[in-house]
Amino acid sequence: MSLVKLDIYHVRNIQKASIQPCPAINLIVGDNASGKSSLLEAIYILGRAKSFRSATIKSVISLNQEHLVVSAQLEHVDTGISHLGIQLDGKTMAIRINQESKQQRSELAYALPLQLIHPKSYELLDSGAQSRREFLDWGIFNDDKQFLPVWRRFKKALAQRNALLKTKQLEQLPVWNKELVYYGTIVHDYRVRYIEKLRSVFVDISQDFLAIKNIAVHLLSGWDVSKTLSDALDQDFDKDLRYGFTHSGPHRGDFQVFVNQRLAKDFVSRGQLKLLVLSLKLGQVQLLADEQNHLGCVLIDDFSAELDANNRSKLLSFLASLNCQVFITANAQTDFGDLSKISIYKMFHVEQGTIKPM
Repeated sequence: MSLVKLDIYHVRNIQKASIQPCPAINLIVGDNASGKSSLLEAIYILGRAKSFRSATIKSVISLNQEHLVVSAQLEHVDTGISHLGIQLDGKTMAIRINQESKQQRSELAYALPLQLIHPKSYELLDSGAQSRREFLDWGIFNDDKQFLPVWRRFKKALAQRNALLKTKQLEQLPVWNKELVYYGTIVHDYRVRYIEKLRSVFVDISQDFLAIKNIAVHLLSGWDVSKTLSDALDQDFDKDLRYGFTHSGPHRGDFQVFVNQRLAKDFVSRGQLKLLVLSLKLGQVQLLADEQNHLGCVLIDDFSAELDANNRSKLLSFLASLNCQVFITANAQTDFGDLSKISIYKMFHVEQGTIKPM
């Protein structure tokens, strides 16, 4: 799958733009504040119905405009052309897929899977556990469509149980305990299977970027797995009731990366930690490329900011070997290094929100 035509209206300083990207690697250059990141942001909005740069859509909409629109034609190897579109005004959302209105953001995410790598991505291993849970669950979401309904039922059970704990209305608690245990255990099992698949791919990729051996990934379940989740809830009952929320379950899950049996974030250098995060992200892309036929886009913002020339070259070679579409931003063409080994790519220049092929 690849974007063959992309139309953007009123996304930050991009008032109106239409481009025809390359199905492989697309290199976007321009000065700071020219609109490079806004181009990636527009693609991200098309796939996720939200921005990666701002918590509110209002701040993404161009000045003096009421809404933004992003639409695209996608070419699929087996099914031909499909059409995606989204309009956002900060309060309402309109999604259309193949001329049909849709209500769920997840339908966009399935239609256009995205992997984003930007400067804040490199905080994955030393930020809070929530970002790592989201990283895992995004991978599982794209790996198995049965995961999302299970995850939603678990989140509903968790919200209901917490509401009962806060209000001390305990008559219905056994019902929601049962739901929480059932769906929470399935969510955990999905994570166990996914981390096993990701582990080997991640370790292989990390060897290309880092001269480090003995790298391991450990899943933290969110409770002591020597006992069942049901037993953990029973043991935590007094504490849960006192504080008004559920202490044990996959909503407290996490994963950790170890190097030489020591926690990576406490052991390796800052530069090495960034390369480990990059390897995790690329590992997810590799899994999708290996197992799915609908792999979408990889978005890499500010290519030269976090990587030296040698690792930039390795990253470009890796991406060129995958059967996926890539969009990468940098300030200048020279930031991409030697492009002679990349057979298929297209370059765009962005200036004051205007995007032109070079």
